[in-house]
Amino acid sequence: MAIAEDIRSEMTTAWKAGNLARRDALRLIIAALDNARIDLGRPLEDEDATKVLQREAKQRRDSIAEFQQAGRADLVAKEQAELDEITSFLPQQLSEDELRTIVQEVIAEVGATTANDVGKVMRPLMARIAGRGDGRLANEIAKQVLGG
Repeated sequence: MAIAEDIRSEMTTAWKAGNLARRDALRLIIAALDNARIDLGRPLEDEDATKVLQREAKQRRDSIAEFQQAGRADLVAKEQAELDEITSFLPQQLSEDELRTIVQEVIAEVGATTANDVGKVMRPLMARIAGRGDGRLANEIAKQVLGG
């Protein structure tokens, strides 16, 4: 539960410092964590909190893309600020080169040879990069490596 405690502590610090934008962004994260805790019916482990943060980050990225298409720079800035706060609590993400190396290792392990084998690769790949890599990018790399 260390991640959730860190976020609560940071929210208190932001509140005392008068940083209202950061406080509000952290409140949204805390609300999402509390909802997940209630849904699970138990205190959140760090792994659970990481999944919630990843889901919230994905929602912010999707919103940013939609607001950019709509020409709403004000909402893009707000969502980007929230995304920055969320990602500050996520584990360090794998670079594309690191991800490519892991994809190639998993492909070799499962014996995949064609683009039709991407499904066989994704399950063990996602287990290996859980919380540290983007699944969409991993899938694209796997398709590239397998010639799809």
